[in-house]
Amino acid sequence: MANRLSVLSGAVLIAVLVQTGVGQTQTISYADAATLLAKECGADVKKFCKGLNLGNGRIQNCLAQHQAKVSPACTSTMVGVTASIQQRLAAQASVDKICARDAARACRGVVPGKAHILGCLLKATRIVGAKCSQAITDAGWR
Repeated sequence: MANRLSVLSGAVLIAVLVQTGVGQTQTISYADAATLLAKECGADVKKFCKGLNLGNGRIQNCLAQHQAKVSPACTSTMVGVTASIQQRLAAQASVDKICARDAARACRGVVPGKAHILGCLLKATRIVGAKCSQAITDAGWR
């Protein structure tokens, strides 16, 4: 039962990610997001979307159709989780640009490649700037 609830909440998360915006200061891991959504939205999914096949945004559409009846905790959690995950995705996409100067200064001679440079930046914490450090944290890589 708990496993199925996790799968359902994961589907909700994926569906929500596709259609929402950005806007928080702290990111959440995908596992924590799924756990939080299962906790706060599981009963709503079970109540309003029972027997629904997963995928293609069906769970999100179902919850949207029953928006007036969905618990405030679920709605609030979905908004917060979505914003946090969107920020994480944006940070992951922008780390190279934000950290380019720090990488050039701290990682001379490191084999080119995102994983190698990231490893170097993670080890060079004392000389990596605050913006780069925050981007790495927001990306979920620290």
